Amino acid sequence: LLVSKDLGKHLLEVEDLLQKHGLLEADISAQTERVQALNAAALKFSELEGYQPCDPQIICNRVNHVQTCLEELEELAAKRRKELEDSRQLWTFFQEMEEAEAWIREKEKILAAKSCGRDLSSVLTLTNKHKTMLGELGNRRALLHQTMKKGEKILAKKSFSSVGIQEKMREVCLRWKKLEEITGLHQQRLEDALNFFQFSAETDDLVAWLQDIYRIVSSDDFGHDDYSSQALLRKHRAVVDEVEKHRAAVLALRKQLALLAPDHRQGVDIQIRVVEVEQLYGEVAEVAVLRTQWLQDALAVYRMFSEVHACEVWVDEKEQWLEKMEVPEELDEVEVVQHRFESLDQEMNSVMGRILDVNQVVQQLVDGGHPSSDEVRSCQDHLNSRY
Repeated sequence: LLVSKDLGKHLLEVEDLLQKHGLLEADISAQTERVQALNAAALKFSELEGYQPCDPQIICNRVNHVQTCLEELEELAAKRRKELEDSRQLWTFFQEMEEAEAWIREKEKILAAKSCGRDLSSVLTLTNKHKTMLGELGNRRALLHQTMKKGEKILAKKSFSSVGIQEKMREVCLRWKKLEEITGLHQQRLEDALNFFQFSAETDDLVAWLQDIYRIVSSDDFGHDDYSSQALLRKHRAVVDEVEKHRAAVLALRKQLALLAPDHRQGVDIQIRVVEVEQLYGEVAEVAVLRTQWLQDALAVYRMFSEVHACEVWVDEKEQWLEKMEVPEELDEVEVVQHRFESLDQEMNSVMGRILDVNQVVQQLVDGGHPSSDEVRSCQDHLNSRY
């Protein structure tokens, strides 16, 4: 049993042989006590005085022979245990390497079947899963490193043929290196997809914002009086500021597109999308400028109408005063009336300045092709005729 060359063909078989060897060692230990007791009893016969049933030398030789056989048996048992333990280390090494290979194959299949997502949400989900796998990869790398060290120790002992061990280590190392390359490539694809979908989402948000702003700046509401036109103009100027702030984002689209992976940036749809954003921004900026002018024109018209109304009210008041005025017969009253006429002259000069301003505003509106030019001109003519 102890000189057997059967060291097992796999880990379970070696464990079974070690268990049986343990029973054998226990049996040897039990027999050792018996042999030592028998040897001690036998030696007593070699020490007898007088009658000796056997030659003492024969007894001593026999005891020494049995003791030597027992020691040889113990040496064989220790050697057998070492061989079995070395075999267990070898098959443990091979089993751990097979487990590593199985894990690598599993991850290779997962990576081969993985897509890079269809939208931003799915890419983020896949990215989180990939981060988890990277953590598993790190743990497995540490275990594989430990197994490789076991293989090196087995090789150093030179107890077994190094060919199979070295071949297995080389094979697993190559597969592991390939797995890390595939993992890195997949991570890069995920990063490229994430950048693309983030770019697409930001572009979509920009388009949605521009469409909303376009509806605002293309409104035909210019107010119905001086106050409402001023309020609309203030709001519009705030919108214009926002449009200007987004100019940099629109101009940066092409630079961002150039940073995307070739497969993504060369897509026709995304290139068309960028052009659409640029065109839409240009339209928004152009209409915003026009609306600014339209609101300013509306405000000028309403202010002109307000000024005309104020002037006409003044003319109405003076006409009524002149129509009702009677030439006084008393000198004192004549002086009062004369004083009023002098005041009227001063007021007329002041009103004349306001009317001239109105005429200037009207001319500017007419020259600028204001849509209400006819109405404005009619109002001007009416005021001038009354004055």
